[in-house]
Amino acid sequence: MTGLLPTLREKYFSSKWNTLISLLSLAIIIYAVWLILDWSIISATFGSAGPDACRSVPGACWNVIAARWRMILFGLYPYAEQWRTAVASVVVIIMMSVSCMPSFWKLRRILLLWICGTAAFYILMKGGIFGLPQVDEGDWGGLTLTLFIFVAVTVIGMPLALVLALMRRSRLPLVSLITAGIIDTVRSLPLLAILFTFTFMLPLVTPGWMNGDKLYRAIIGAALYLGAYQSENIRSGIQTVSRGQEEAAKSLGLGYWHCMSRVVLPQAFKYAMPALVNRFVIIFKETSLFLVIGFFGLLASGNLAYASGGWGAQYVEVFFFVALIYFVFVFSLSRYGAFLERRLSKGQR
Repeated sequence: MTGLLPTLREKYFSSKWNTLISLLSLAIIIYAVWLILDWSIISATFGSAGPDACRSVPGACWNVIAARWRMILFGLYPYAEQWRTAVASVVVIIMMSVSCMPSFWKLRRILLLWICGTAAFYILMKGGIFGLPQVDEGDWGGLTLTLFIFVAVTVIGMPLALVLALMRRSRLPLVSLITAGIIDTVRSLPLLAILFTFTFMLPLVTPGWMNGDKLYRAIIGAALYLGAYQSENIRSGIQTVSRGQEEAAKSLGLGYWHCMSRVVLPQAFKYAMPALVNRFVIIFKETSLFLVIGFFGLLASGNLAYASGGWGAQYVEVFFFVALIYFVFVFSLSRYGAFLERRLSKGQR
């Protein structure tokens, strides 16, 4: 029998013990959901009053979000110029959303979109031209900085991952051995150690003209970290593809690059898609580690929001709001990964 009720009966109510456990689990879930709803909505207070108004509230006091949302979203960016960081965030979100549309999966369109979007973001955030006051990278923060770090790390890390994966499969032993050493070394280190190395140690051994701002050095380090992990995911996908398909493509006269781009890599990405998306989710959440090198992303800006102004008792509300923002982006990434997996499984490009 098929259908919702037979499936539920078979999975959750097939025996007395299954029925008892299912009902007990359902009661716990309902009770937990009720506690969250009661705290966050029913017994909560909404308004713009100060922290004194929160002392007698039995539930959540969302006044802290109304009072400190600018700090959470924009960090230390100058107050009078926060419209720029708001517009920059919208530009990045639109750029990412449009890039996900299959109609834009053309090299020229993607390049034009990302070049224009990145240039608009940087001009808005940095300023110094078009009458915009200059704001140094050290004053960037909040959600905007988190999005910028994630996008920059992805743009640099994914092409690097593809190059490393192909180099590790090289038939030249020296190239394959050196690439494997680089990948395994980077994968054996925590991201925090890599950020410290690129931020504080690298300037000690390189010329001054190569250093640049520490934000960009940290992004390059994080991109190398992402590239090392994603290269192994891509390589595992390539190894899943039947060797006979590659040999058949070569027998038809296809060169190496045509064989990889038209036959092997599309199937490899289909097989590796869950692991690739999972690593994107991880790197988005690990942007919070940039706090340790002096940059206030979304989570760090949330810490600042309740640490001043007398809102110390409302840290739960702040973290709940920050967690909701993270959830929206991470859930969107996972759903888009599922869409890509379904599309690739149907042979569409």
